[in-house]
Amino acid sequence: MAAKREQSEGPSVRLLRVGEQVRHILAGLLQRGEVHDDVLASHPVSVTEVRMSPDLRHATVFVKPLLGRDEEAVLKALRTNTAFLQRAVARAVRMKYAARLKFIADESFDEGSHIDRLLRDPHVARDLGEDG
Repeated sequence: MAAKREQSEGPSVRLLRVGEQVRHILAGLLQRGEVHDDVLASHPVSVTEVRMSPDLRHATVFVKPLLGRDEEAVLKALRTNTAFLQRAVARAVRMKYAARLKFIADESFDEGSHIDRLLRDPHVARDLGEDG
């Protein structure tokens, strides 16, 4: 009788490790200015997270320009230079397949700011203060 394998809730350690390697490589390329694009040269970009698909063929790259300015222009520049970035990642991370990159704006900072504003609301602060 085969033993049952328990399904894990989150991504595997391998997916997390490869995602972090890809994030590190992309951040280094952008920081060193190896992507020859005027928009990317004039806007510092943070690569906040990379989520790999289970088969490691697709990578969703979450980015945020410094101070959040010109986000659409930065995303367009990254998408224009996707082929160069995919080749650079494929050379650095030795895998069977080169991951296809998809760039998306990271909204987690905006969500965090929104939650912070809600918690600082006088009505919510009053309710939280009564529990303490």
